[in-house]
Amino acid sequence: MLDQTHDAGAKSWVDDANGHPDFPVQNLPLGIFDPGDGRPPRGGVAIGDHILDLGAAAALMSGEAGRAAATADAPHLNALLDMGRNAHRALRHAIFALLTDAAHATTMTPMLHARQHCRMHLPVTISNYTDFYTGIHHAENVGRLFRPDNPLLPNYKYVPIGYHGRSSSVRVSGEAVRRPWGQTRAPDAATPEFGPARRLDYELEMAIWVGQGNALGTPIPISEAAAHIAGLSLLNDWSARDIQAWEYQPLGPFLSKNFHTSVSPWIVTADALEPYRLPQTPRPDGDPLPLPYLTDAADQAAGAYNVVMEVFLRTATMRARGLAPHRLSRGRMTDMYWTAAQLVTHHSVNGCNLCAGDLLGTGTLSGARWESFGSLLELSYGGKQPILLPDGEKRTFLEDGDELIMTASAEAEGHVRIGFGECQGLVVGS
Repeated sequence: MLDQTHDAGAKSWVDDANGHPDFPVQNLPLGIFDPGDGRPPRGGVAIGDHILDLGAAAALMSGEAGRAAATADAPHLNALLDMGRNAHRALRHAIFALLTDAAHATTMTPMLHARQHCRMHLPVTISNYTDFYTGIHHAENVGRLFRPDNPLLPNYKYVPIGYHGRSSSVRVSGEAVRRPWGQTRAPDAATPEFGPARRLDYELEMAIWVGQGNALGTPIPISEAAAHIAGLSLLNDWSARDIQAWEYQPLGPFLSKNFHTSVSPWIVTADALEPYRLPQTPRPDGDPLPLPYLTDAADQAAGAYNVVMEVFLRTATMRARGLAPHRLSRGRMTDMYWTAAQLVTHHSVNGCNLCAGDLLGTGTLSGARWESFGSLLELSYGGKQPILLPDGEKRTFLEDGDELIMTASAEAEGHVRIGFGECQGLVVGS
């Protein structure tokens, strides 16, 4: 479903958008911003180094696009996401037309706000957060650390594994991450102790935002699941590995995961991502096919995304010395064992009702090689091999003062690169 909004030759009268690494006119992601003008936070669209106020621009649009822009003039985008893909597409087309026609420059320039002077907020009010485990290389890497002879449990290749996370502790990029406290038990200790986590980690993930939901008791068929995906963002599932190791059996993560989850502030819409869709990575010979309710030819043909993700670390010492962040790893969203649509369908197959603004995490997306591992647990081989940083410091897990920065971009031949912005967090002591 490519159209004029994906044209690589399109230019905007907003000069800094042309050639922008994240937010050219072909992107137009949605977010909630506050320019400090005394009004409540409201919906906006990133364009270059600026944010377009959707409520202010609504009068320049008509029909469904105008209604969508007016709906976005609110402290959260839930109602806009609930309008569905047709409304999102109409809004995208109208904004694209306005921002590529210089005749609107004089009228619209006052509606633009410099991003550097704006405060970003969570794009939606998150009622529900589910974190999946779709990165098969991550699952195998972690499994080998704890079960060398049986890294993957029997259900992994049949059912998308997930757990319900804590929506109240999801925070927008830039908020400090306090080191959690909890129970841990050393391998040679008879009893646990209580204190701050010593093995604090990150997990490189993507966020999948639900658009229109479904009624309780009415599953979303796999053939319709893509229409319920509003867009994607970056996600960092901060994890306390020592707390997790003690608590996760038999019911899985709890306090080791629910203390903080970071998301990037911009929702890159499903329509913006159309040129970057790919066939789902074929399953290795011998792997079972998905069960029929998770099987759809169209989803297998174009259900993956060509999104490249990177993780950077900057320690307190590096900041003091003016050193640039050090890249820890680089991975791809194509390492998902299950598609985003399969996650939506499986989540609802028992009749569970998804809601507009629900957050689905992909799980850690690691590649097959060390330089593409998506967590310190993997990069340091369970803490046994410290990572050497350019200034001579070493890390196995995160220390107070460490800053984690995640970035991502969608790329395809014949199309401009579009980005997701940053997902950043600074670790502070508790």
